[in-house]
Amino acid sequence: MSWTMWLAFLAAAMVIAVSPGPGAVLSMSTGLRYGYGAALRSIAGLEIALLLQLGVVALGLGALLATSETAFAAVKFAGAAYLVWLGVNKWRAPPEPIGEGDDAIRPHSRRQLYAQGILVNLTNPKAIVFIAALVPQFIVPDRPQLPQFAIIGATMVAVDTMVMSCYALLATRFRPLLRNPRLLRVQNRVFGGLFVGAGAMLAVSSR
Repeated sequence: MSWTMWLAFLAAAMVIAVSPGPGAVLSMSTGLRYGYGAALRSIAGLEIALLLQLGVVALGLGALLATSETAFAAVKFAGAAYLVWLGVNKWRAPPEPIGEGDDAIRPHSRRQLYAQGILVNLTNPKAIVFIAALVPQFIVPDRPQLPQFAIIGATMVAVDTMVMSCYALLATRFRPLLRNPRLLRVQNRVFGGLFVGAGAMLAVSSR
């Protein structure tokens, strides 16, 4: 992959990452509730899923989602249901006072943050289809493909981590406001509604 081609892919990756989606909502919600350190766990989950999606595309399975209505619909509705479930739980969560960073998170909840990140990205078939449409344009067929996919994967993860971190850090600015139970309840309702809305949009979306 030439420098020119890599810079073009970098620009495309930045545009994709900056576009708001479920990953951004999760990063902001976690950053606002628990702080940036906890948000990094969710972001790590998002990036693991991103690499898995790239692996799916590298193996050629992304074409199946792009061409099969049944496979696309199955993943799409599973992802939509999961986002709605997250939203309902967030909406109904009690307005518990926020703690300080990782000290406020139970070990079980820390594992959940990783799992949430993985599932939010992994159950989004549009992401796989988009990667399947974008990545092959930057692969040179007559050169070894593994190093090219490695460069693409590293670029996507670095860019997405940076963007999701910006979303999470921006949200942490408002943490001092959440000492008030009423504002905590509003926060739960806002992000619960955003998750439900993202799930609804995914459910009615097409390829």
